[in-house]
Amino acid sequence: MQVTNPFVVQGYLSPHYFCDRVEETRYLSQLVTNGNNVALISPRRMGKTGLILHCLNQASIKEAYYTFVVDIYATKNLQEFVFELGRAIMATLKPKGHRAWELFLNCIASLRSTITFDMNGNPEWGLGIGEVKTPATTLDEIFDYLEHAGRPCIVAIDEFQVVANYSDSNIEAVLRTRIQRCRNTTFIYAGSQRHMMSEIFLTPSRPFYQSTMLMSLGQIALDRYTDFAQNLFGEYQKSITAEAIADVYNRYDGITWYLQAVLNALFAMTERGECCTPEMVEQAIEQVVTQQSFAYASLLHQLPTKQKEVLVAICKEGKAENITSRQFLQKYHLTASSVQAAVKGLLEKDFITFDMGVYSPCDRFFAQWLLR
Repeated sequence: MQVTNPFVVQGYLSPHYFCDRVEETRYLSQLVTNGNNVALISPRRMGKTGLILHCLNQASIKEAYYTFVVDIYATKNLQEFVFELGRAIMATLKPKGHRAWELFLNCIASLRSTITFDMNGNPEWGLGIGEVKTPATTLDEIFDYLEHAGRPCIVAIDEFQVVANYSDSNIEAVLRTRIQRCRNTTFIYAGSQRHMMSEIFLTPSRPFYQSTMLMSLGQIALDRYTDFAQNLFGEYQKSITAEAIADVYNRYDGITWYLQAVLNALFAMTERGECCTPEMVEQAIEQVVTQQSFAYASLLHQLPTKQKEVLVAICKEGKAENITSRQFLQKYHLTASSVQAAVKGLLEKDFITFDMGVYSPCDRFFAQWLLR
């Protein structure tokens, strides 16, 4: 596959386009292949999904395990969780041939009549969420498949913290009961909201307490990222100064996705034989933010006035603490009651995040667009 821009902003291509994380990959691989369930916690867009995909791409895992990655970010209850889990398993097994997916279809009796087949006889996950009529039964069937899959399995559940907000009151107990019975499957629970993940896994009264190994993910070191970026530029007969990379790195606190997005733009702006310099960074960021303007305007339109006012205040602060203090309220002409109500809504809609007493915008580019 020809790669026109080596700075990947969506998905995972190959180890060549994946920066560092050598120790993290080794440790995560060691944990899951030795039967440990893992809670992987990192700030949003730090690269946890990429690390999981990179880990599962290791030869020692890829050749010996069935690996399934399911993103449950948009789910709101057990029915939707089961739907996404089943769809992820089907999508993974389908390319592996008839023998791989036939066992799965035989296990999910509650959905078998709704599975369709294409002209080549391959199964299609064409059912709607509403067709998962007995989610607890289907969940049992899926876990039965995992226990008899023919290979050991690794299931990675991305944005796992959303289960804490499910309308099903006992969802954590439902999942924990089934997971603790697994002998053929290990699980990776990835989450970007540290306080919610900590509550799930570190609160003695919660079902998942002491059921996993905990692993955190921090920034990739600047020198490692500099070598990575300069090597990729060099492969296309381009170059970039260490100062330009450091400028981007420091602006976004080393958060991987923002680095990749801006370097993607810088790479596109740099012609063969030319050098990318710090003077180009502002233009690249402007280009990235402008490309999202329509989407950002639509998002902002969703918000009530008070939520907009509080969001702007938090974006101006960058990292906002003590948002009901007199100093903060007077600075932004707000009241304590309006701030408390607005913050609740902004957290629910994922415009802001709360971690270690600090409120900050979820999307740094959106914050920059908003403050123009």
